[in-house]
Amino acid sequence: MPETARDRDLALDFTKGVLIILVIVGHLIQYILYRNEGFWDSACFKWIYMFHMPLFMATSGYLSCRAVLGKSFTQAIGDRAMQLLLPMLFWYSLLEAVKLTVFPRPAGVPDYVLQFLNDFAGTYWFVWAAFICFILAKTISIFSHSSPWALFVSVIVVVLAPLTFSIFPLIKYTYPFFCLGFSFAQSRERWTSIMRSHRLFLTMSVSITAMVCFLAWRNDTYVYNNLAFVQDLQSAKNVFLMFLGSAAASAVMIEVLLRAWNIGRSNRVVRFIAAKLGPSTLVLYLIQGTVFRLMDSIQYAEFWDPTMRSAAAAFLGTMIVAVALAVRWTVRDIPYLSQLMLGVPPRSLRLSNQPCR
Repeated sequence: MPETARDRDLALDFTKGVLIILVIVGHLIQYILYRNEGFWDSACFKWIYMFHMPLFMATSGYLSCRAVLGKSFTQAIGDRAMQLLLPMLFWYSLLEAVKLTVFPRPAGVPDYVLQFLNDFAGTYWFVWAAFICFILAKTISIFSHSSPWALFVSVIVVVLAPLTFSIFPLIKYTYPFFCLGFSFAQSRERWTSIMRSHRLFLTMSVSITAMVCFLAWRNDTYVYNNLAFVQDLQSAKNVFLMFLGSAAASAVMIEVLLRAWNIGRSNRVVRFIAAKLGPSTLVLYLIQGTVFRLMDSIQYAEFWDPTMRSAAAAFLGTMIVAVALAVRWTVRDIPYLSQLMLGVPPRSLRLSNQPCR
């Protein structure tokens, strides 16, 4: 049984904490260590982007199972909107306020509207993707409560949908992993039994697959470039490699992270990641998204040497984590602000609603 604290699975919180760190590291590689297209060729960037968002979405699907199956449609969607969309709108409003105050507006109204829509959809795309994936899973559960085939068919339909604009390619990319996590939560004992019975074979298979996909991964394998759109044989190969590599790398990394938790859970750093960063993943994601979107509007790092870039990346990453934790610590007990900025009710209310043991 997983170790828990106030009904939280600390192993999953550790996994989420590591993943949000990798999200920040990936953006630091893109925005500071490489200030041009060179980041596509970074081995570290490639490995992170093979699994961090797919595994994040699979974890989201796993943790969403109870809400999908145990609540009415309106309650489930309303609760998820309060959890995800309300804080996203707060941080987005802050982003736009800063941009309007500090940076000049685009010259024409169409350009301004386009920039507004791009910021609104693209800055926090993972929040939108998680919310839409949740709606799809909840809708399917109404008509087919426990059949995995309905989810499988929905995955095929979503992946093959010819939608290539805005964040739709990213939703097509992450939805299968949300459904995978959701399905695992539904049949956890059965899947766990299967994996235990074939652990050695599965471990070797996914490890070899992940390494081969890593070596074959190219710029066109990223969803940002292929848009998860199949139009010819080459694009089909790119999309297939993307899903296969992401699935294999995610399987390898969840095994690595869970083993790391089991081995090092008495370590202070590991406990800090699980206890502090894991429950703060939403606010960390929103703050880092705000910061890096603002960096699109300024000029910097053009003449920095590698040492200065590395120092700036380490400083900025540390500051993002420190600010997010400070925000969470400051507002977590304040009614309305906790829900508005963090997506959760005040801690005192959560504790009072827990059942007696």
